[in-house]
Amino acid sequence: MTSVEPETQHHPVVALTRERRATDLQLRVADKITSFAGSMPFVYLHAGLFAAWMILFEASPWPTLTLVVSLEAIFLSTFVMIGQNRQSAFQQAKADHDFVEQELELKTNTELTRAVHAMTTELHRRLVEDPDRR
Repeated sequence: MTSVEPETQHHPVVALTRERRATDLQLRVADKITSFAGSMPFVYLHAGLFAAWMILFEASPWPTLTLVVSLEAIFLSTFVMIGQNRQSAFQQAKADHDFVEQELELKTNTELTRAVHAMTTELHRRLVEDPDRR
């Protein structure tokens, strides 16, 4: 999740999600890992480490290097899936919230339309149908 100004007013689901992530150690750790793993410094660090490993430390680095890279890929793909699951849950919570708000707005607009119609009907009745009351 990108850094956002604390004074900015957010969607209620965004605020709740940020608050929940801030209080949960596991979510904070997962956010830090996915944030770093999805950055160019991560790529540069790995390129440098793998180059050093292949050139400086082992004459035949491929078996061990393949094992390390495979294990890392397993863990990183797990963090990607965790992030996707959290994003999906966030989108669903936001959609549910928006649906409730839109239904409330529709109900309010319908009530206002009915009230305007009732007033218009009454005015019409008084002015057109009962001209003696002017």
